Amino acid sequence: MEERTKALLVGVNLNNDPEFETALKELESLAEACNMEVVGVETQNVSQINTGVYVGTGRVEEIKAVAHMMGAEVIIFDNTLSPMQLRNLKDIIERPVFDRTHLILQIFSSRARTREAQIQVETARLQYELPRLTGMGEILSRQGGGSGGLSNKGAGEKKLELDKRKIRHRISELKKELREVEKNRETQRKRRLVQGIPQVALVGYTNAGKSTLLNAFIDKYEENEEKKEDRKVMAKNMLFATLDTTVRKIHLPDKREFLLSDTVGFISKLPHNLVEAFHSTLEEVKFANLLLEVVDYSDEHYMDHMEVTRQTLKELGADEIPCIHVFNKCDIAKANGREDVPAELPHIGKDCIYMAAGQNIGLEELVQLISNHIYQDYVECTMLIPYTEGALVSYFNENATVKETEYEAEGTKIMMSCLLKDLKKYKEYVIL
Repeated sequence: MEERTKALLVGVNLNNDPEFETALKELESLAEACNMEVVGVETQNVSQINTGVYVGTGRVEEIKAVAHMMGAEVIIFDNTLSPMQLRNLKDIIERPVFDRTHLILQIFSSRARTREAQIQVETARLQYELPRLTGMGEILSRQGGGSGGLSNKGAGEKKLELDKRKIRHRISELKKELREVEKNRETQRKRRLVQGIPQVALVGYTNAGKSTLLNAFIDKYEENEEKKEDRKVMAKNMLFATLDTTVRKIHLPDKREFLLSDTVGFISKLPHNLVEAFHSTLEEVKFANLLLEVVDYSDEHYMDHMEVTRQTLKELGADEIPCIHVFNKCDIAKANGREDVPAELPHIGKDCIYMAAGQNIGLEELVQLISNHIYQDYVECTMLIPYTEGALVSYFNENATVKETEYEAEGTKIMMSCLLKDLKKYKEYVIL
């Protein structure tokens, strides 16, 4: 069994923050997702953050002693540390010091699978590291003794500037490559929009069960058994199990279909660099006809998670899109003795459903809710289209849900569900 790195967590409760305990528990989950073993947690209540060492100066020495006693190999702080704080803490504690942002970046780096995700993560990581380059200590105070151009530059300064230049150049290269990848994504997106297939996006806090729900849809509605496993995505009980946006076409029994996309999970205090880097991926959400906000109902802080999701969607400009709240893992909440879980599952409310995707409870009812939203502008009809209008038959095969096709003497008879606007436009061919 692989030996895990021992970590000591440090949490600072600023002005009795009501969300402090939740954030600290989440930090522990992030450390575990990085394959670390949490050996202890140190906390401190403060009225303001120490600009030099984040916590009080006396507290730093205590943290150093506790780390030594517990055999902690790394120290992880619950918030983003400034370059100066990071440097000072490392010098005093004499152990590697990480912050929450570093931890999230590390998880993202290990989980990125597609080239797009890898570029996005590397860009965010380099932007985070750029102002935190080590080597800015004593070596920079040594001045070169030569004359001319070298008279005001020490060896350390040259090395640091060289490193910074390399990082800036790499960031520039990555952004250029990302623009090319974004062009391909844009082309794919336009193709899907032209097809007119309704688009549904899974959104929500990390580890709420979005990927599990996507896999449940594939399990139930994918008829090709050989393709079934290939079309699934990784779903594990961990933070940020999947980073890559996945789009799957879901074929329903009534021959209707929609595109279902699984997006990267949200989290409180998500580093700005990551939000910026993943903006093109998260933009998929903006083009959805309907959002499914998956909520881990077994988590007692689920309402806080919903607020983080709401704020993130607002930042992306997707807060006006119709949304169904999918309260997931209700079976676990019930087993934990939660009294606010509906007696019978699934339970359907107004634009919400209480279900358990992992147990395949509520999937059909959710599909009905989805259909009520995305197909509300669709109507059932039968058209008889002359053989001279073959292009129109092709149009309906691509942009409507064709249930049955018959070839008669006068033309092609199509029984379908099409958009109301198409029904009005081609009403001369309607026979039923």
